[in-house]
Amino acid sequence: MSAAQPFPAAEPRDRTLDACFLGPYGENDALLEKLLVEFLRDHVYWRRNFHPEDPPAIATAAAHHPDYLAFESRMRRELHQLSAALKKSVPFHSPRYIGHMSSDLLLPGLAAQMLTLPYNPNNVSEDAAPVTVDMEVQAGLQLARMLGYPHDPSQPACAFGHLTSGGTLANYQALRLALALKAFPVALRAAQVPDLALPDDDWTAFNLPQAEGIALLERWQQWLAAQAPAERRRWQARVERERIEQHGLAGFFAAHPALHVPCVLAPVTAHYSWSKGVKLLGLGRDQLELLPTDGMRLDPAALRETLARCARTRRSVLMCVAVLGGTEYGTIDPIDEVLDARAESRRAGLDFAVHVDAAWGGYLATLFRREDGGLRPRDEVAAEYVQFPTPAVHAAFAALGDTDSATVDPHKLGYLPYGSGAFICRDHRAMALLAERADYVFHGGAADDYFARCRSLGQFIPEGSKSGAAAAAVYVTHKVLPLDHAHFGRLPRATVRAAEAFHARAQGFALEMGGTVRALVPFAPDSNLVCLALNPHGNTSPAAANAFVHALHDELRSDPQQPLQLKEFFGSVTSLRPELLGATQTARIFGALGLDPADAGDDHLLILRHTLMNPYLIDRENGISYIDRYFDFLARRVRALAAARPT
Repeated sequence: MSAAQPFPAAEPRDRTLDACFLGPYGENDALLEKLLVEFLRDHVYWRRNFHPEDPPAIATAAAHHPDYLAFESRMRRELHQLSAALKKSVPFHSPRYIGHMSSDLLLPGLAAQMLTLPYNPNNVSEDAAPVTVDMEVQAGLQLARMLGYPHDPSQPACAFGHLTSGGTLANYQALRLALALKAFPVALRAAQVPDLALPDDDWTAFNLPQAEGIALLERWQQWLAAQAPAERRRWQARVERERIEQHGLAGFFAAHPALHVPCVLAPVTAHYSWSKGVKLLGLGRDQLELLPTDGMRLDPAALRETLARCARTRRSVLMCVAVLGGTEYGTIDPIDEVLDARAESRRAGLDFAVHVDAAWGGYLATLFRREDGGLRPRDEVAAEYVQFPTPAVHAAFAALGDTDSATVDPHKLGYLPYGSGAFICRDHRAMALLAERADYVFHGGAADDYFARCRSLGQFIPEGSKSGAAAAAVYVTHKVLPLDHAHFGRLPRATVRAAEAFHARAQGFALEMGGTVRALVPFAPDSNLVCLALNPHGNTSPAAANAFVHALHDELRSDPQQPLQLKEFFGSVTSLRPELLGATQTARIFGALGLDPADAGDDHLLILRHTLMNPYLIDRENGISYIDRYFDFLARRVRALAAARPT
């Protein structure tokens, strides 16, 4: 990529983006205020018209009572104090914020969530949230379509998705479902259910492809429905006694000595939530095997070697995780090659689920999705960028639809309020294995209709209660901005282009500052996250380089003891660890920075991390590039810190 500005300055401004946010300067305050007042009044009218014959419970004169006025006074005082305290919050809305995975909130989602809050729906079931439960199920289908999963509810193998508090809980849900589906055929064998054409042994049953496991589950449900009521209850209880959910891990594997607790394979770049997940599920941290990477992208050769070893030693694999947009470097794993490796592994009798942790990069899929739901060819996508997407990145997104499940975070690149992660599985029928019964919440038997089954969300989700307001925010946002390149895709398009401009400017910065500091983008960006490694000119010590970057970060991080206005920009840091980079990448990066890898030991190398979510980073209308301003600021601070270093 050229170090020059990669896009024409005369390119027309996207006016749709102007209406999407409250704005860095609060430019759309009148629009948001108008929406909130309109729908607050509408909510009040709804209350008054529920049963208009009922008299008002609060008398008009109450507002003049001393106790009422005292309460109002206390409430106003505390709210004013809260408002004052919140002014110390991190200014995510500003183009000067390029730190963590946070930005301004989309107006449709913000307004929808605020509009829904007074209704206080609990999305555990239709009884508690008849409107927003349906919205949550619909939002799951919207995300499934974006990923390329089957999304027609009239088809048996339709996908299913639900919202979670965040990506961590969605990843845990993926583990739960994969384990339930993997162990269920073994339970059927143990219960000796007749007429189902069960696998011949436990190892084969434990390694059925997910599609075959779901087909077996369907045959079991049909066979059970054909039995007389008494027999149905007896067989249902018999199978439940053999399930892993009944035995627990220790009891289940003790009953099946040919099997062992399965492992989870993930790249070393995987989020720490996977460590949490294997612990929470009871698998144990020892069962999480982290695979080496090539350029911070999962190494397919290492995956194949690991799978061959597991097949030889009869070590079961529960799941392989591929990361679509790592939280530290934004890199995209080769999902297509992970699927190819699984196909090869199947021939050796070893099968497992493939889950995509797309908490960060999920919404980038809109860039590859046509309005009719079809996949855009690479040449069509690439015409709008300098290097994005590389053939490998396009192949990864093209393969998404063949994976088994995915995590997507609407509260990241979906620009929605926190508390809205999402889990999506390719085939909703598998979710029956997670069903939990609570008679006071769920009613009736299994429904034939997709929506009737899926609306009883509390049966399947880890939570017992959850806000319906978040579901309204996600659903309405996706309706206003459909998840394709022509609508929602305008947002990630602006940010990926900003990342390309940032990358180009970083290369120019490295040339300009060569006499003061060595600068390197360690990995070319796959998405809209760009890291920058720095080392003072002439320094060979990683510890000294870390101290230099740490001092820079002190000027880029939030400090509640100082006014926000004293900070010109906000950024974040991450680290490069030699034991994760591997010898080749460590030598390349340390060599380019002039550092001696022998001095690093096991220490990490601190680097600046920039998350380029804000669509207003390049404001051509006002002739402002916050990217240029940032590098001008960085140059000033680097020169000042370098001058202050002892010789």
